[in-house]
Amino acid sequence: MIEKRNDWQERLSPRVNAIAPSGIRKFFDIAAQMEDVISLGVGEPDFVTPWSIRESCVYGLEQGYTSYTANRGLPELREEIARHYADEYGCSYDADTDILVTVGVSEALDLVMRALLAPGDEVLIPEPCYVSYQACTILAGGKPVAVPAKIENEFRITPDELEEHVTPRTKALLIGYPNNPTGAIMTRKDLLAIAAFAEKHDLIVISDEIYGDLTYGGEKHVCFSSLPGMQERTILLNGFSKAYAMTGWRIGYALGNKAFISAMTKIHQYTMLCAPITAQIAAIEALRHGEKYMKKMVAEYDRRRHLIYDGFTKMGLPCFEPKGAFYIFPDITSTGYTSDEFAEELLKAEHVALIPGSAFGACGEGHVRCSYATSIDKISEALARIENFLKNHKR
Repeated sequence: MIEKRNDWQERLSPRVNAIAPSGIRKFFDIAAQMEDVISLGVGEPDFVTPWSIRESCVYGLEQGYTSYTANRGLPELREEIARHYADEYGCSYDADTDILVTVGVSEALDLVMRALLAPGDEVLIPEPCYVSYQACTILAGGKPVAVPAKIENEFRITPDELEEHVTPRTKALLIGYPNNPTGAIMTRKDLLAIAAFAEKHDLIVISDEIYGDLTYGGEKHVCFSSLPGMQERTILLNGFSKAYAMTGWRIGYALGNKAFISAMTKIHQYTMLCAPITAQIAAIEALRHGEKYMKKMVAEYDRRRHLIYDGFTKMGLPCFEPKGAFYIFPDITSTGYTSDEFAEELLKAEHVALIPGSAFGACGEGHVRCSYATSIDKISEALARIENFLKNHKR
């Protein structure tokens, strides 16, 4: 009998062993085995991709568009992206040299980290933040440096908070506003202060703006690249998943100076080759004719935002009113549970799935992330179940 070895884990890359599995997926896996679960955990629109966008893909398949594209993406798509940023934000990007189409923003984030970081380079990352930020930094050989944002400031980061963490090894600042998981936004005044900080320390800024089209209450998103002097030092990441309900299409892009985009393209050439042509065709249609559908979805998210914010406030779980994305981040410390305990016990007792704040960094402890990218009826029922849980299970 051949004896099984038990040392395979030790043979894996230390970088892979250094990162934990996603704290989000754990609760999805548990919920998938239960019945009658209402999920407020999924960071995904509950809308179907608008028909005109789907139809463009169908037409493309009928015409036989099934081949590879240029590594950087279809020229027509890059031109539409450049036009969009010129019209919306006054940014001037060269479609031939400054834009790379990627397989979602996730690939773009991975590429930018591998293109920029040498072993030991430090990246300032305001927390709470998207779960991939720290992991991608580690996998690229860098060192993520968490900078806690405070609920008292509605989770907006300040230069003073960043200054405390700058060292000679600090190379980049990674920001994501509107923010996942908190729903926080940064005003133009806020971002100008961050821009001055980046210039002072000669930092590269990676700005994840995937939720840029999802803002509420008259607050318009401010593109970081549009700030004076920032386009050259900024790598902007965006895509179509959230604003156009295209999560499964896996289509995103990166904008930056020629040197940054060329380096990212070099990695992309060897690891991904190109984004799927069908998704690129659909993205062209989204940029050309998708705005009216996107605005309808945003208006519906806004209705849900008011409902869920009022619901948590009335049941005594404090939270600030989110101004962007489709998340709310209530404080559950008054219940006596940790974030993980609250999420697990609520799922068991009331069949409501949400994500513990600790999945988004240490300073997310004491909070839970709830997505309102689900129907009004489901949000109302989930709030009733959470209120019942608080009455019967509070420690």
